[in-house]
Amino acid sequence: MLVKWIRCTVVDRHGFEREQRKWAGLLGEPGFQCQGGGWSRGRPDVAHVFAFWDNRAFYDSFMARRHDRPAAAQAGTYKDMQVKLFEYRFDVKTGFEPDFTDADVVRVAHSRVYEDRVEHFALMQQKVWNPAIAGSPGILRGVFGEAPGNEFLVLSMWQSSAERGKYRPEGAARLSARADIERDVAALTGDVVQLEPSWTV
Repeated sequence: MLVKWIRCTVVDRHGFEREQRKWAGLLGEPGFQCQGGGWSRGRPDVAHVFAFWDNRAFYDSFMARRHDRPAAAQAGTYKDMQVKLFEYRFDVKTGFEPDFTDADVVRVAHSRVYEDRVEHFALMQQKVWNPAIAGSPGILRGVFGEAPGNEFLVLSMWQSSAERGKYRPEGAARLSARADIERDVAALTGDVVQLEPSWTV
């Protein structure tokens, strides 16, 4: 499975949202599974969109054939777009399905890991972080993906912002120490995204 993550700063919110809803045309596209997104809770002008595809071949075919027209219609409503593609490695909580319909918050964490620490980082995600996240109130599902350049994405879907709020730093510092994260991670960024149901495809 291929995970696409788009992040951009929106300069015309009304226009951006109007055109974002038109991506419903993805339905029926070969290899397309699901798309959803919303607004950063920390920076209200930042939008995130996440899409899931069966594999890179289906995604590349779509990009070559049908991507440019809807993308052109949305141009001018945003700036500073960043697009990253990640290959699925494993579930954060067992039984991952690409589905946004029962979630209202997505947490995204993006790590760049030292080359000689990649396998340790992935192992700690499985043995330390995943059990802690999976046991948190409100967690629905999540996915751990990898991109070239030792980059990793942890994407988790949550049932409500109130429940998401219970997954907090008092345990995070302890888990970070146990996972020896400072020796693994060269850079770490993240965000909490309030989903917009009208963007879900």
